[in-house]
Amino acid sequence: MWVDKEISNKKLEEKICERVTGKIDVQLGKSGITKAFLREVESRLKKQGVVKIRVLKSFRRVFNVNIERVAEEIAEKTNSSVYEIRGFTFILIKEN
Repeated sequence: MWVDKEISNKKLEEKICERVTGKIDVQLGKSGITKAFLREVESRLKKQGVVKIRVLKSFRRVFNVNIERVAEEIAEKTNSSVYEIRGFTFILIKEN
């Protein structure tokens, strides 16, 4: 599911391409969306402008919410945008 495709920054667009095919940056587990988790996501967004997050089974079992809602909540709390959602993985971007 593609959410936000309008990217004005070429460097950010290159980083997004790397993340789409690359490894996961942060995993969301049974602890949930904690302050520490949000700090890590914000830190990576500030450094790279892009972060790839995987929602683990342990989180899905404990919280039983859909991935779109989780992605939107994290994006809202980190002042970023959801770029793409695939299965249980999503990409957030933040243009500086």
